[in-house]
Amino acid sequence: MKVCALAFVLAASPALAQQAPPPPGPPVIVTTGEATVKRAPDRAWVTIGAESRARTAAEAQRLNTDAMTAVIDRIKAAGLPPDAVQTTGYNLQPEFDYANGKQTLRGYVARNQVQVRIDMLAKTGDVISAAVATGATSVSGVRFDLKDRDTVEREALRLAVQDARGRANYAATGAGVTIERVIRVEEHRDMADGPRPMPMNMAMLESRAAQAPVPVEAGEIEVRARVTMTVAVR
Repeated sequence: MKVCALAFVLAASPALAQQAPPPPGPPVIVTTGEATVKRAPDRAWVTIGAESRARTAAEAQRLNTDAMTAVIDRIKAAGLPPDAVQTTGYNLQPEFDYANGKQTLRGYVARNQVQVRIDMLAKTGDVISAAVATGATSVSGVRFDLKDRDTVEREALRLAVQDARGRANYAATGAGVTIERVIRVEEHRDMADGPRPMPMNMAMLESRAAQAPVPVEAGEIEVRARVTMTVAVR
C-alpha cells in the first residue's frame, strides 16, 4: 500500500505543475481615443425607380421597359458616364383583389430600380428632376459621399490614435509611472458612421419636376474613428 501511495503522488506532481498560473504581465494603462474629420462631399448617390401596371405580365413588362429606358436615356443625357448607372432591382409579380374570401387576379406590376452615381454634385438636382419628369415613380433618397473616403478615414484613424496616446500620457503622469511601449491598438468600426440617405418626397419632386431642378444641399460629411490603446508602464 505504501508503494502505491508513493506512485500516485509522483504521477500527480507533473499535472499540478502544469496548472500553475502564468507569471503576471506588466502593468498597463488602457485608454480610448476618438477623432472626427469633416469634409465637403464630392459625390452623390441616388436610387431611382419606375413602376408600371397592366392586365397582363407582358404588357406590364413592356410598359416598365419603355419607362425605365426613357429615364436612363435622360439621365445619361445629363452628362453621366455609362458606368454611373447600375440596375439594383427588378420585380414582376401579380396583384390580387380579395372579396368574400375569394382571390381575383387584378393584373401585374413591374418594378425596375437603378442606382445612379453623380460625380458632379451640381448635377444632382438636375438628374432627379429629369428622371421624375421622364417617368420615374420613386426616388428613395440621396446620400453624399467622398471619392477618396479611404484617405479621410486614415486621417481620422491617425488622429484617434494620437488622442488615445495623449490620454495615456496624462494617465501615466497622474499615476506617477512611465510608459514603456504600446502593446495594442484596436480600431472600432461603426457602419452607422457611413453616409446617410436624405429622404425625398415624391409629391414635392413631381411638383417641381416641370419647374426647376430640385434644390439639394450637400453640407458636410463627418468621418469618425475610435480606437482603444493599451500601453505597458513601469
